[in-house]
Amino acid sequence: MAKKYKVIITDYDFGNIDVETNVLKDALGDAVEVVGLNAKSEEELIGPAKDADALIVQYSHVGRRIIEEMQKGKIIARYGSGVDIVDVEAASERGIMVTNVPDYCHQEVADHAVTLLLTLIKKIKVYDNRVRTGEWRWQSAKPIYRMQGKSVGIVGFGRIGMEIAKRVQGFGIKPLVYTPRMTPERAKEYQVESVSFETLLRESDYIILQAPLTSETLHLLSDREFAMMKDQVILVNTARGPMIDEAALIRALESGKVAGAGLDDIEEEPAKRRDWKPDSKLFNFENVIVTPHAAYYSEESIIESRRRAAEEVARVLKGEAPHHLVNQATIHSK
Repeated sequence: MAKKYKVIITDYDFGNIDVETNVLKDALGDAVEVVGLNAKSEEELIGPAKDADALIVQYSHVGRRIIEEMQKGKIIARYGSGVDIVDVEAASERGIMVTNVPDYCHQEVADHAVTLLLTLIKKIKVYDNRVRTGEWRWQSAKPIYRMQGKSVGIVGFGRIGMEIAKRVQGFGIKPLVYTPRMTPERAKEYQVESVSFETLLRESDYIILQAPLTSETLHLLSDREFAMMKDQVILVNTARGPMIDEAALIRALESGKVAGAGLDDIEEEPAKRRDWKPDSKLFNFENVIVTPHAAYYSEESIIESRRRAAEEVARVLKGEAPHHLVNQATIHSK
């Protein structure tokens, strides 16, 4: 029987595509062909995508050029919540649905953000490095300050931001929250103080970024914003790397304005490049912790993300409505 649908997994680092293939085969049987690529550029993806009914995307950038070449495209499904790597406007113009998986890892990311924060506050990395060189002194990481009574500014207050707020309160840290969509009711429910972005920068001892990457949040933190912060602020970014101007962060670290930074992503994500070497100055700082965009990861969350992304594709190819349609208003207006 000839294949009816072609589903391309643009890129993946899971080791296999068994989860996705099983979901799609269970839903569509022999009427679907599932192809796994490892595309790191538009040139590597544009040819195979031309006759694809669906794309499932991990890190690959799916821009206008690729979308306009998709002759049969029905859906572009993201494994995660962010869709900044997909040209949603171009997809909408072509009537292609864009979906995401918005709520599969909020516990994991909140855990990761707070772990980075506590590790920096208590200077665990410094202590560990010193002990490994034979230095057994509590003074090795001076100064360390009490966290109780301090404030943490949380930028973004979706599911993950809410979970972060609950966790830090258990350590006696006061959450200050900036989000354009905050309501008094939600602030009261989570016992947080809603503040302006400038107030958050000026009053926070620690800052955690957990907002989507958009044109407005690109380089949200640069020289101007670092200058507004308290001296010796600690910064955690479990959102997207480009939200921080990396050159400005390096200057703030060098001056001592920033006492420590925990980054789950850097400005140019290595996973999007075929060959990568850690050539940034960030890796020279002992008070910087970098994790490989892993905040979302647990064995359970990775399987859930893969399964749910594939289920969205299966629904659309069967003529059903997806559960998490990012461009719903645009698609439905056509």
